[in-house]
Amino acid sequence: MREFEYVSRKEAAPHKENLINLVKAVQKEVKPYFTFRFDFIGSSSRNMITREVNGNIGYDFDLNIEPNDPEEKYSAEQIHSLIFEAFQKHKDKYGYSKIENSTSVITIKAVDKVNCRVEHSCDIAIVYHCSNGQQQYIRCYKGWRLSYRWEYRDKAYDIDEKLQWIEENKLKQQLRDQYLINKGRNNNPEKHSRTIFAETVNNIYNEYRYWRR
Repeated sequence: MREFEYVSRKEAAPHKENLINLVKAVQKEVKPYFTFRFDFIGSSSRNMITREVNGNIGYDFDLNIEPNDPEEKYSAEQIHSLIFEAFQKHKDKYGYSKIENSTSVITIKAVDKVNCRVEHSCDIAIVYHCSNGQQQYIRCYKGWRLSYRWEYRDKAYDIDEKLQWIEENKLKQQLRDQYLINKGRNNNPEKHSRTIFAETVNNIYNEYRYWRR
């Protein structure tokens, strides 16, 4: 099993600020079409950013982008394309040399070419919060050509209330310990940190809530 450790807030802060500046450049780029808000989520918003000990994949941020398109002028494919191309255009100026597309996120990577390793990366999901409380995200389907559709996120990933319960019941350390273990156990490259974090929150909540009834 791989071993992970937490990255200090001090170490991550300048890279987070640089990332924010990149996202703001993307906002300006797509403004003729739509505006959007962005939020750091999951481990990125809880000072729980991790990296593999003695690894070469660095650490990652998780970011949600929520377009403001109330009249639905743009399809999922158009929104994804505009945002992807904007990141492609501006990423080099902010130290990101790679951009990749996976099922549920766009990933940008800052690569140390001298030492052949990823310094850090960011997984960016394009989402929409529905009036019924559910969340949709743009999903990429890979066939003979790429296609994009809005899909509902599994309700299991609505973790804010569960996180609040964990903190109120002083279980933050259990969450931190288990998250490192789950990161080390993950062998699926398509399973991103945001998913592992959500699964860990659900597991801690379900386990301890049962015993504290």
